Parts: sequence; C-alpha cells; structure tokens
Amino acid sequence: MVNLSRIYTGTGDGGKTHLGGGVAVRKWDLRIESYGTVDELNSAIGLTLAAGLAEDDHRALLQAIQNDLFDLGADLCLPQKEGEAEGSVLRVGAARVEELEAAIDHINASLGTLRSFVMPGGSVAAAHLHLARTICRRAERAVWKLADREPVTAQAPIYLNRLSDLLFVMSRAENAAAGKEDVLWEPGKTQQSNSERRSSD
Repeated sequence: MVNLSRIYTGTGDGGKTHLGGGVAVRKWDLRIESYGTVDELNSAIGLTLAAGLAEDDHRALLQAIQNDLFDLGADLCLPQKEGEAEGSVLRVGAARVEELEAAIDHINASLGTLRSFVMPGGSVAAAHLHLARTICRRAERAVWKLADREPVTAQAPIYLNRLSDLLFVMSRAENAAAGKEDVLWEPGKTQQSNSERRSSD
C-alpha cells in the first residue's frame, strides 16, 4: 500500500531520481521520460473526463484506463529482470491489451467508414481525446526507444499502441453522440486556395 506522508523531499535537487528498485538515474533518463510521458497521458485523460463526455460508457472505460496507466508507470519504473517470476512484480499483461481491442471493435462497429484522415476537433471531448491520443503515441515512441536499450515488458508498448487506437475511435464516437461531424482532412485544400488568390491578384 502506498503511504505518502510527505510531498517534497529535496532528494531530486541534484538532477537525479530513483527507479522502483532504488537505482539512482538522471532525471532525463529515457526510462524516466517513458513513464513521465505516461503520467502526462493520464493527466490528459483526466482533463477529458473533467470536460464531460457525451457517451456515459466512455467515463468508466477511461477511469479504468487511468488505473492501467498507473500500473504501466509502476511497470516501467522497475526494469524487468531475466528469470523474473510471473506475478512477482506489477506488470501490464496481455489480458488488458485484449480488453482494449474488444472496446475498439465495439465502439468502431457503430461508426461510419472513413474516407479521409480525421483532424482534431468537433466536440470539446473529442478534441481532448485527440490530444490524449497524440501524447499516447509519444509515450509509445519513448517506450520503444527504451526497449531498444533496456529490458521492457513486451506488452507495455503494445498496450500504448492499442490505447491510441481506442482514443481515436472514442473521439469519433463522442462527435457522433454530440451531433458533431468529424473534421476531415482535405488534401491540398489550402494550396488550391492560395493558387486561386494569386491568380486573381
């Protein structure tokens, strides 16, 4: 059980912090960057919840994901050791990835076919979900970069990959529930406008 009786300690004032196993690293260490970005993602999801959602089911799903992200942060802050006994350390498992996939399929089944890429916008909730999606992609990139150098739980970057897809379909569902159209990319639209203005000058 976590027991936080004091908020500041001053131990990081020299530019170092400690991983879950007590190892001291620089605050810009890639492992710190990885779970720090996961923390940022969690905050973006919290902002989405505070802004309000059109779909009631999305609230419970996002709250469960916030808990997952704390689990993922705990996973990433403790480097995986060779021969580590299953269940001895809190790790993100394949079951959670499968649950995200099920949620993606369920939500996407009610959405129309896309004919172009979607730009962030529409309802406030949809825009917040797009912001969370892009932070999620950045977290995934950081974790993959970390995985090229140090041991990382195999499911950690996969979870983030599926989560970014889920946040995307949720944004579309939020727009639909709010009676908003998806904002679609129109390739070359501004280029054509600029050409038309120049030709009329």
